[in-house]
Amino acid sequence: MDEFIRIRDLRKTFRGRSGDFSVLKGIDLSVCKGDIFGIVGFSGSGKTTLLRCLNQLEKPDRGSVSIGDVEITALRNRELEERRRKIGVIFQQFNLLDSRTVLGNVAYPLEIAGLKRGQVKTRVLEILELVGLADKRDFFPGQLSGGQKQRVGIARALANEPDILLSDEATSSLDPLTALSILDLLIDINRKLKLTIILVTHQLEVVRYACNNMAVLEDGLIAETGSVKSVFLNPKSETAKLFMKINRDLSSREWQEGG
Repeated sequence: MDEFIRIRDLRKTFRGRSGDFSVLKGIDLSVCKGDIFGIVGFSGSGKTTLLRCLNQLEKPDRGSVSIGDVEITALRNRELEERRRKIGVIFQQFNLLDSRTVLGNVAYPLEIAGLKRGQVKTRVLEILELVGLADKRDFFPGQLSGGQKQRVGIARALANEPDILLSDEATSSLDPLTALSILDLLIDINRKLKLTIILVTHQLEVVRYACNNMAVLEDGLIAETGSVKSVFLNPKSETAKLFMKINRDLSSREWQEGG
């Protein structure tokens, strides 16, 4: 697969009353087109900040992010807004508009983009069919389960036919069975639409189930990258080794308690 996302020497420092806090300390990372790529790390490792730098919701202090042949970090104002429409984002907390129906929530980014009403409806119905919510088009978020709400979030992220889908802990608030169904949906979307998907998570099982390749983030730096299989079989970084140990210990405890 061809290299599609290129991150070079990406740095981000937050400044506060108690002093400066360096979150990203020089990230270098490449993701191939059409891949499902996992980024894992413990809390405070910089995962979410890295993800937000990909669509420039956070401005890095230094470094570059390129998607395809476009350097996102060099864009400003209207050019940046146009490019952001091709970067779909799925959030942990859904971020749906309670006053809008399922159809209205998915239509929202298309309305902002200025599409005509007929075009909006046609596109929304196509997406709702894809995510398995065609029969819920007139429901409001309060009438939906957590898994259904996340499907609406995914549909909304797909509305503008993005090149990339960014998932920020999208399954961490869901029960295991529902989380599995969401991961199956993302795998299906990747296959059907050839989308590049980046999954940011602290859950090893998410990466193992859905991703082809992965990076381990440790204190604002990439500790290691590789195929999911190679990292799981032979972790090299301290973070990866600790993740594996925690995963083994939890599995062992479950078996002991189950017995």
